[in-house]
Formats: sequence, C-alpha cells, structure tokens
Amino acid sequence: MPRNVRSLFALVSLLLVAFSTDARKVDSDLDQATSQRIDAAAAAVLQQTGVPSASIAVVRDGRIVYLQAYGSAELEPKAMRARPAMRYAIGSISKQFTASALLLLQQDGKLSLDDKVSKYFPQLTRANEITIRQLLSHTSGYQDYWPQDYTFAIMRQPTQPAAILDRWARQPLDYEPGTRWQYSNTGYVLAGLIVEKVSGEPLYRFLERRIFEPLGIESVRDFDNEPLAHGTVPGYESYALGPPRPSGHSGPGWLFGAGGLAMNAEDLARWNISLIDRTVLSADSYRQLETEVLLNNGAGTDYALGLDVAMDRQRRKLEHGGEVAGFTALNVVYPDDGVAIVVLTNLMASHAPDQLAAKIADIVFEPVDATDTARTAQAKAIFEGLLAGRIDRKLFTSNANGYFSAQALADFQASLGPLGAPKEFKHLRTWQRGGMTGRSYHAIYPDRKLRVWILRTARRQARAAAGAGDRIAPAVAPARCAGEGPGRYAIECKPKRLPSVSMARTM
Repeated sequence: MPRNVRSLFALVSLLLVAFSTDARKVDSDLDQATSQRIDAAAAAVLQQTGVPSASIAVVRDGRIVYLQAYGSAELEPKAMRARPAMRYAIGSISKQFTASALLLLQQDGKLSLDDKVSKYFPQLTRANEITIRQLLSHTSGYQDYWPQDYTFAIMRQPTQPAAILDRWARQPLDYEPGTRWQYSNTGYVLAGLIVEKVSGEPLYRFLERRIFEPLGIESVRDFDNEPLAHGTVPGYESYALGPPRPSGHSGPGWLFGAGGLAMNAEDLARWNISLIDRTVLSADSYRQLETEVLLNNGAGTDYALGLDVAMDRQRRKLEHGGEVAGFTALNVVYPDDGVAIVVLTNLMASHAPDQLAAKIADIVFEPVDATDTARTAQAKAIFEGLLAGRIDRKLFTSNANGYFSAQALADFQASLGPLGAPKEFKHLRTWQRGGMTGRSYHAIYPDRKLRVWILRTARRQARAAAGAGDRIAPAVAPARCAGEGPGRYAIECKPKRLPSVSMARTM
C-alpha cells in the first residue's frame, strides 16, 4: 500500500474512532464494505465541516438498512456520544407534514387546496385572491417572517402563530399571487392554523393521530414548544470559522407549521418509506404532494407542496432541507428506486447534510453487479489501448472504425500516452438517450481527472441478449461532438483541461 494511501487510511480510521459512536445495521442487505464506506464519508465530512454530530438513516429497497450516529451530541460540560436514538430538530422538513395534513383534510372532504385563504382568515392581505395551494408552494406573495435564517432578538421571546400573521401577512404582498416562487415560512404558519381551524384540534395532535401513530413514529416531539425535551440533542452555531457554541432556541410559537418538529433519523426514514410505499395518503394526494407547481405563466418552480422535486442522475428525487436554531438537516427520497437518505446534524448553517447525503447517494447507487464490473474492466482496457494508439477493430462498428483514422490514433497516443495508466477507473452513472444506454467513468490521475463515457445501441443490445458479442467504439476530440447512427460516438471536453475521453459502445 503506498505511503499516502496508508496515511489516508490511518486518518480515516482515527476519525472513525473519534466520531463513530453507535451504529446499528437493521437489515442484512447492506454489506460491510458499503457501511464502512459510508462511515468513512461521514467521518471526513464531520472533520471538514466541524459539525459536532450527525445521525443518518439509509433506506434501500423500501427498508431501513443502516442507522449510524457520529460525533459528540453534546460538547460541554462533558462530551456525550451521539446515538441513533437521539432526536434532532428537522426544521423545514416539517413542511411536508403540514402539507400532508391539509391533503388528508382534503381527502376527508373538509377543504380544498384551491380554497381561498379568505374562507378561513379573511382579515389577511388579499386573502380572497390566494389559495391554500399557493401557501404550500411558496407562490402566495406573503412576506417571509424569517428570511435571516438566524434567530433574531424577538424570536427568543414567546409568540403566537396568529401574531406572526398579524405582523407579516397583513403587509402588502411581495408579488402578485402565482407570478413568482419565493420561500415563505409565513405561508406555512398560516397553513398550520388552517389545519387547526378545520380539524378542530392542535396541529401537532392532528399529525400524531393521522400520521405519526399509524406509522409507529414514536420519537417525534413538538420542538416548537418542547426544545429541551429529554432525548433531544443540544444545538450549536458557529461564527465565521470559529468553534461550535451553544445556540439556544427560539421561543414557543415561532416555528409551528413551518419547522416545528424534531425526531430521530430512524423515524424520519419510516416516513420516507411511507412515501415510497404510498401508505398514508391517497394516490391523488401523493400526486399533488410530489408534482411541481407551475407559475401563472407556465414556468416551473422545482417545488411541489413542501418538497423540492428534481431529476438526479435520471432518478426522480424528492428532498427538503431544514434549519432552525442549532440544527441543519436534509431528507432525500428516490421514490421510484426505493431509496432514501436522512442526515441530521446539530450545527446551524452547515453544508454537512448536503455533502454527506450526496456522498451516501454515490455509494448507494454505485453499480456492483458482475455485468457492470465486466463492462468497467472492458472500458478501461479500451482506454489503455488508446493510450498506446491501438484498437481492436473487430470490436467497433463501421462508423466508429471510420472515425479512428491513423491520424486520430496517433493523436490519442501523443496527447494521452504520456499520462500512462490511470490510478483508478471508476464508474459514475448510467443513462438512456436515443435508444442507447450510456455509461460514464472517471479515469483518475494524481493531478487530473478525465471523464470517459460509452454508449450502447438498442439494436446491438437485442443481439447481445441472443448471445452476440460486444462491439465498442471509443473516440476523443478537442471541444466538439460528432457521430451518428448505430456506431455513434460522443465527445466532451472541459475548458482549460485535458479533453475527456468518450467511448460509444455499441452491441
């Protein structure tokens, strides 16, 4: 093992001793190598960001497969190790629960998301022009009462949700309803009050009865009113690059329907499983919860009802972050893949949840089956052949063979040959386009990284199913794309960097 690799391994091992506290594998589907990679990623993120602790949950195939807690849940007066059972505030991840409460009431026939706000709170600004749906999609125009994302002075004092509306929802609108997307916690305070008015019970009790209890979610607490409940870790904040310091918390009433919940990662994962399995709401309600809301002019918002919606590596992704005094969190669900990732931390204004969730997603979605392993090995062999200026033309389609002239191969050898074999050749992702299946790779060198990708045509894939052999067509060129038909190849370059290698694989 090279010295630098041994040093890195030793560093990661030390970090795991320092940060890893209480892991619990709850399903045998997650192999030891994968869990160790997740642990190493978490240790690295905690070390880079200075987050006191993190708690994670991983769902795969619709089941919780891994729970882990890292770091110190409490720093002073005595360090307390983090454990998966500990509760963290989830901030604005709470919004999807408020939205779901209103969808349940709509299913009950007690309201419609297209009702005007004036039906429930006629005294608010232009309430007869704004719908409940616009509150939930941040398109209402109501001014956000908390754009600062830090706890300002009056937030330390108790308030009532109605007082928030009196101060911020009776102001002139920030924009015409439905014409812009602008994040507004005020809309979710109002949404929570509508739940209470229509259901006749407190918002938190409604959520307990209709969502938490049916799903067996037991760790949840009303963080808005019980920030110091036993089992909730303390929150921290830092100034500039300074150390974490106790953050305190906002006064009761400020978070409510906008960010008032706390729970452990395992219970948030249970909610994610219900999104995957469709067990709480009706099919139509789930469709509304997860469908991007459009502005009046037809432009998209990348937001549904309490959820960000996007495509990530050809996968549908639902996610939302959360931040309140002392805490930052991220919840990500890939419903069509049966995968979800929860990352909870106790440091305000930290990017640690985003960084760690992205690393876990890379690990969970990395292909490990024998077919992908064989294709990666073959792509690496083709790439290394090009470094020497040679190809096996029996593997290539006629289009690709036409591309690889003597001059092209000479340029390959002259420009890439001096790099030698890559230190690592890593599969990145798989996608479909134009009847082809693409796979991209990274050829990693000490001082640079090349992107390598291949395409396989549908026609050749059908032959492969009948036992036909592979035919591969690699190509590279500076700053252009070319090729078409069954032997299509594609080329991509990065500005001011060595051209990436593109290999179109056809079968």
